[in-house]
Amino acid sequence: MTTLLYRGHEYVQHKEASEKQPKVLTYRRNVYTSRQEQASIKHTVLTYRGQQYTKVG
Repeated sequence: MTTLLYRGHEYVQHKEASEKQPKVLTYRRNVYTSRQEQASIKHTVLTYRGQQYTKVG
């Protein structure tokens, strides 16, 4: 068992550690940039006292 420390108090963890392999994350620049472009294209229409405004971005 593992002894853990939380806010100055020690306690024993009763749960065993997972045997799963960690996931390997990848960075895909084209996906990231395309989603940024899509988000910047969206226009939000706001209404204040009957007057409509367009929020860009």
